[in-house]
Amino acid sequence: MGEDNVTADAAQYILALDVGTTTLRGHIYDKNGVIRGTSSKKIDILHPKTGWAEMDPDVLFHQVKQVMRESIGVHDLRKVSPSAFSCVSCCVPAAGITVQQVKCMGMATQRATFMTWDRETGRPFHNLITWQDLRGAHYVRLWNQSYTLKALNSGSKFLHVFTRKNRFLAASVLKFMSKQVTMRLLWVLDNYPELRKRAFEGQVMFGCIDTWLLYCLTGQKVHATDYSNASCTGLYDPFQVEWSKIVCNMVNIPMSMFPEVKDTSGMFGQVHPDILGASIPITSSVADQQGAMFGQCCYDVGDIKCTMGTGTFIDLNTGNKPHASVAGLYPIIGWKIKDEITYLAEGLAADTGITLEWAKSLGFFEDVTETANIANTVEDSAGVCFVPAFSGLQAPINDDRATTSLIGLTPNTTKAHIVRAILESLAFRFKVLYETMLIETKIPLSYVRADGGVCSNDFIMQLMSSLINTSIDRSEQPDMTSLGAAFLAGLAAGVWESKDQLRHIRKSDRVFEPQSVWPQYKDIYRQWERAVTRSLQWYREPDS
Repeated sequence: MGEDNVTADAAQYILALDVGTTTLRGHIYDKNGVIRGTSSKKIDILHPKTGWAEMDPDVLFHQVKQVMRESIGVHDLRKVSPSAFSCVSCCVPAAGITVQQVKCMGMATQRATFMTWDRETGRPFHNLITWQDLRGAHYVRLWNQSYTLKALNSGSKFLHVFTRKNRFLAASVLKFMSKQVTMRLLWVLDNYPELRKRAFEGQVMFGCIDTWLLYCLTGQKVHATDYSNASCTGLYDPFQVEWSKIVCNMVNIPMSMFPEVKDTSGMFGQVHPDILGASIPITSSVADQQGAMFGQCCYDVGDIKCTMGTGTFIDLNTGNKPHASVAGLYPIIGWKIKDEITYLAEGLAADTGITLEWAKSLGFFEDVTETANIANTVEDSAGVCFVPAFSGLQAPINDDRATTSLIGLTPNTTKAHIVRAILESLAFRFKVLYETMLIETKIPLSYVRADGGVCSNDFIMQLMSSLINTSIDRSEQPDMTSLGAAFLAGLAAGVWESKDQLRHIRKSDRVFEPQSVWPQYKDIYRQWERAVTRSLQWYREPDS
């Protein structure tokens, strides 16, 4: 069939973007969920000052355009002249398709990385400030200790007693966090006087990575986000399903800068034809963890997904109602599709990936893939306990002053003992989060579906399964976040008619069944809990 004769019915391929913390990926999926073309770029994180973490928005958009073009059509740049980028509708060797055969596109993005730009000129006021950035940490401490927030907590607690509404229970334990947008945005408004002036004149646009990319991809026509991304900013009320007037009024952030919130699966706009030579409908935008949840087909109440990469993220499907947590689980929106809105309760252990990178940098092993074999060379960790807390300890401990510790070393301690203790600590943190969800939500939990780079470690997966006495189903597909974005885009564009069709596409690599190891691990786990206690409240400010 000639490219000019490609019909709309034949256009069944989906372009999915996955904008992670360190890597940008683009995949072309067919109707069976198989990757037919792919491209990736390394994302450069800028550190202009200690504790700052930024991304150049123009560089990111340039990389996105490259990845889109390459995943559709150009894979070996050594064999193709630069002019090939102007001929993206030609037949592609790797994917075997034309740009006209791409039915739609979707994207999944890292959460809470934001920027602001001028409504009139479209120019950024500053770089993208990533979720890792710490410049708002001082604001977080001041506000969490403020009489204003304490009054809000007390008043909400009082209202919950009389109304029993979950939103007041959530507000009664509300605390600001550095990884949320709120305090970093407040820092920006306080430190860029012209920006604050323009913001209160209604001439500033705010958005996370998804919003910025939608704005650029559509030729500056669309200023929007979706429910999943909005709910992760700390500026959105998942109980009222709207931008939070209470939070914005409290910290004096003008709401005129916020984007429109659209369904996660639905029409966001058209890719400008200058980018690919033809328009492609953008039919999904989703936050990365929620995208992985959707790609794992965790569509029923009680379904759990665990992603282990940069951090360990555990997401529980709570159905059509948000969970009000007192233990530090985040009530977020998983996705909204037409009249269906699905909520998740999320627990986070932030330092999974950095722990392994740190251990590698000290020479405990040369390659992360070796760690399972190294751990199995010894019967146990010989009393060594490791607490992964480079970013503090999150739910249910919730101590940002906790520090990483390595306890129990003796002259007989070997590298293998330390490696085993490190891997065990990641499984222990998972057990703590899982049991917190089990106890607090009172929802009967099903099996766990797992993905992410660290989940390729059989030692960790098997121990996790045994510690919670539940099967863990590791996915076969390499990028569940991207697959989730493709699923959501394809549903909106008619590639698939229902979520039931998607369940047959998701594939298992291996199912880990629990083994009877608790008698062996009971004392080890209790000792690790003692080590966690030793790590709490250790960090002190330099000037304290």
